[in-house]
Amino acid sequence: MKRLLLPALLCFLNVPAFAQNPPPAPAAPAPAARPKMDAPPSSPEILPDGRITFRFRAPKAGEVKVGGQFGPELKLEKGEKDMWTATTAAPVAGGVYEYNFRVDGMGVIDPMNPAIKPQRQPGTSILVIPSTPPAAWDLTDIPHGGVTEHHYLSKSLGKWRRLMVYTPPGYRSDGTPLPVLYLSHGFSDNDQSWSVHGRANFILDSLIAEKKAEPMLVVMPDAHALPPGPGYRDDYSLMNTEAFCQDLISDVLPLIESAYTVKKDPAGRAFAGLSMGGHHALTVALSHHDTFSWIGAFSSAPPSDKLIESGLAHPEAVNKDLKLFWVACGNKDFLFERNNQFDALLKEKAITHEYIVTPNDDHSWPVWRRYLITFAPKLFR
Repeated sequence: MKRLLLPALLCFLNVPAFAQNPPPAPAAPAPAARPKMDAPPSSPEILPDGRITFRFRAPKAGEVKVGGQFGPELKLEKGEKDMWTATTAAPVAGGVYEYNFRVDGMGVIDPMNPAIKPQRQPGTSILVIPSTPPAAWDLTDIPHGGVTEHHYLSKSLGKWRRLMVYTPPGYRSDGTPLPVLYLSHGFSDNDQSWSVHGRANFILDSLIAEKKAEPMLVVMPDAHALPPGPGYRDDYSLMNTEAFCQDLISDVLPLIESAYTVKKDPAGRAFAGLSMGGHHALTVALSHHDTFSWIGAFSSAPPSDKLIESGLAHPEAVNKDLKLFWVACGNKDFLFERNNQFDALLKEKAITHEYIVTPNDDHSWPVWRRYLITFAPKLFR
């Protein structure tokens, strides 16, 4: 009976038999409101109506202009905090454009824009305006391949070299060897220009997704086998092209065909290039047609007869080996007349080729992206 008295008494007094709960903690103070931060200035800025605003901070400048492929040159006006600003008068069509600022006459890239065109001497920034509907070079929600950087020791040149390799979506999924397009850049550019600015990887992604082109690797080598110097049209052009072709066949092909699952016969190899790279393409077509069966020459600087004398002397061998010899140039290109002359030479020698003249096209990347879109679906079919 005595054991029942304590619990009963505690219940009567409304006192817990065990530990008492601690009092609730005081409410935490509300966080202090953060001060409103203004968005940092940006350049270039795509406005909702499609116009483009450029900005440049230059405290001591007397004049700032911006020019490029987006349209007419603009003069910037100085505003608060030494910020110069200009906006295009009209919307800019979708595309990938180069531009730079002229600050008191000196060319300057856009310091607010991390997208810089890869070149031997970088001097322009990149403006990307998505197209509606998306263009082949736009980034869209489709399967994408990858771009890999390779460093290799060129035994033929006795120095380290670099190249970029695009592999398509699903590469090696079934182990089927893929064909390869070797793609060469122009005189002022480097081995990254075709992927970063030319957006060759996005173009191939789009063409493959739409089943317009066969899955393929794209190898983008450094077209400057020798350091560029004076005499480009004469001595340098000849010596560099000979060294480039030697490196291509002796070092680059073995590297790619040992490191990747690719086809190893001429029918599985294509070569194309723009400007100086087109010069290389024409040389490959007429001097190495037993190694590459598909050739594309975009806005080319035609080679001297010395580089291509074997092909000119044996047109029947060229015609037998090449499955496609595609040459294109715009009629506003400064190399247009030289391409016309080369077309006449090929006709005179009875060398089978396709010569395309595109109206109102000049010597620029917007043209060469379209050429790649046209050329790539013709390959390996």
